[in-house]
Amino acid sequence: MDLAAKLGELHKRTLEHREVLLTEEAAKTALVMPFIQALGYDIFNPGEVIPEFTADVGIKKGEKVDYAICKDGKVTILVECKPASVELSINHASQLFRYFSVTEARLAILTNGVVYKFFSDVERPNKMDDKPFFTLSMDAIRPTDVKTVESFSKATFDVDRIVQEAGNLKLQSLLRKELEREFAEPSEEFVRMMAARVHDGRVTSAVKDNLRKLLVGSIASFVRDLVNERLSSALNASGGDNETPKSDAEIGDIGIATTAEEISAFHIVQAIASRHVDPKRIIMRDAKSYCAILLDDNNRRTLARLHFNGITTKYLGTFKAKDEERHLLDDLTDIYKFEKQISARIAELESGKGEG
Repeated sequence: MDLAAKLGELHKRTLEHREVLLTEEAAKTALVMPFIQALGYDIFNPGEVIPEFTADVGIKKGEKVDYAICKDGKVTILVECKPASVELSINHASQLFRYFSVTEARLAILTNGVVYKFFSDVERPNKMDDKPFFTLSMDAIRPTDVKTVESFSKATFDVDRIVQEAGNLKLQSLLRKELEREFAEPSEEFVRMMAARVHDGRVTSAVKDNLRKLLVGSIASFVRDLVNERLSSALNASGGDNETPKSDAEIGDIGIATTAEEISAFHIVQAIASRHVDPKRIIMRDAKSYCAILLDDNNRRTLARLHFNGITTKYLGTFKAKDEERHLLDDLTDIYKFEKQISARIAELESGKGEG
């Protein structure tokens, strides 16, 4: 079984058994150890994976890190685990920070079994960065994630290459955020640059305001067309010349394409909801302007909405009675921050209130 298939199995396990994975030990046994094993390391060989790794760190004697992954007798990756119910933050990485400076490891992973945050020393040698250079969510695995994770596998592990790539991934992440910001709300500089290329005459405030609106729509349209072209090419390459280009799934009317991101987001909402109701009762129904997540496949029992049609901005809509509140998502994993609203909505619907 290749790495992609192994990660797929862990993704399935995360969705189906999240309810019983809330303790740290459960997350370690059911999720973290299989993840390390998927990378090709023998979790039962202390020469490769050392559980409860101990090193004396200043006045902190006998403090432990959950796992140390070794290669050729050297500690290469430190792993710190938290319960699956915990939303990871830099405050959970205190042991990793201390151990990073007293071991040979240049890579560290902070995880709750569902989300894996990868750290290195890109900014200052031998000092772990405050921010991860890569984040993997088992609830929303992207095709590009598999390739990145593969570089950590035993067979291809090259610490110098990974650290160099870590710098690139970090820079790429910053560039993406700037592009998202620019595409969602074009800056004065960007508007002026585009105006100089497409507009004859004086660039007035009215011209800039109009151009700014058109830029947002044009960029979104361009990216959608580019995605459709690639999907069409992929279908033609696989022999589907007479088929209409589709994404991962299509639900409902012609022209409504459900994207991979919408499916991943649905699974996250479904996982949250599974703590309160049978996950089979949570259904996704796509529409042209949004993707609805319903209880019992009833459009009068809307649990949440995914507003993902914007190329650069995505929103989660939560409900209280008939009122919808939209929340900007920087990353799909941000959906976990709204567990309280989703849980409250389930309770509201189960009580017979809030339908409409």
